[in-house]
Amino acid sequence: MMLVSIDSIPGKNFEALGLVKGTIVQSKNFGRDFMASLKTLVGGEIAGYTEMLNEARQIATKRMVDEAEALGADAVVGVRYGSSAVMQGAAEVVAYGTAVKFKA
Repeated sequence: MMLVSIDSIPGKNFEALGLVKGTIVQSKNFGRDFMASLKTLVGGEIAGYTEMLNEARQIATKRMVDEAEALGADAVVGVRYGSSAVMQGAAEVVAYGTAVKFKA
């Protein structure tokens, strides 16, 4: 499955099949959350949250691809990601784009 953030694929003609998306709300365990709160005292990257968001993006992307494959898509164009805090220590990540089928 080809995933691109641009709205077209050079050299390819395609028809749009529809919007596809994947979403997840994910949190870290209490131990990592506690360690992250200590890290805010000294500054720097909070690796536990970086890992959490990377994992959440991978899961959201997989769910989006699964939805596109169910439509018979060859690619997803205009891929975008969004995230928001749902509660302290938990974030929602959404991946979305347009599923397309290549024309011969």
